[in-house]
Amino acid sequence: MKKYHLFLFLFALVSGLVSCSSDDNSGGTEEGMARVAVKLTDAPGDYEHVLVEVEDVMIKTTAEGSEEEDWTSLEGVNTGVIDLLSLTGGVTELLVDTEIEAGYLHQIRLVLGDNNTIVVVDEEQVEHKYALETPSAQQSGLKVMVDQELEANAEYTFILDFDVDKSVKNIAGEGYKLHPVIRVAAEANTGSIVGKVHPTTEQVLVTAESGSLNASTYTDANGNFQIHGLPAGTYRVTATPASGLGLDIAVVNNVVVAAGADVDVETLWLDVTE
Repeated sequence: MKKYHLFLFLFALVSGLVSCSSDDNSGGTEEGMARVAVKLTDAPGDYEHVLVEVEDVMIKTTAEGSEEEDWTSLEGVNTGVIDLLSLTGGVTELLVDTEIEAGYLHQIRLVLGDNNTIVVVDEEQVEHKYALETPSAQQSGLKVMVDQELEANAEYTFILDFDVDKSVKNIAGEGYKLHPVIRVAAEANTGSIVGKVHPTTEQVLVTAESGSLNASTYTDANGNFQIHGLPAGTYRVTATPASGLGLDIAVVNNVVVAAGADVDVETLWLDVTE
């Protein structure tokens, strides 16, 4: 009988140790869950500031039913007003980083509020601030297609490239209107082009082109740039300075981008116009 009691005691002790060990190793993504991050970046436009109010980021995990059914808000969305034109030189804005059930992800929806404004500079370099009207159909949520299977215990980052130049319209007699145009890319399935432009007295527009794809950004204050979310392929990279600076365009051809990697084109030199 004593041996039996001793056996039970040892069994309980070992079970307790195993349980504690399991608890200690329980950090990170839970079984059956995938970690999803959504970041916002900017394809530039010819404005001083473009401020948009982010209210929510939602997902749809089925292609069945109507377009307005089965949407779920992600937890922990960083809401508030974002200046899209501050997302230059490779800067991104983290909108959400959370866990969701592994499985099929059909679409991501970016929901905007009505606190959207634009600042433009006139010929006398005077700033003017205007309301940026967002049609209700767009404000209720701009949908972007993902169509990807998410595996358990894996991490995914999706980049929303907000094309300001195509999204903002100045309609005579009606003011500025926002019709968001966004390109989505999975970070793991795409690469990026990084580099530097010299001289750096002014912001420079940098564009990467491959077939019908055209992605762009501005350099930061130090001349650095990074263009995110580029599918694997061969690109033509163009650095275009502002007019009136007396500088030529710089071009780099045959830039090969691979998925999951950054390719450095180093320094693009803007020669003085002869």
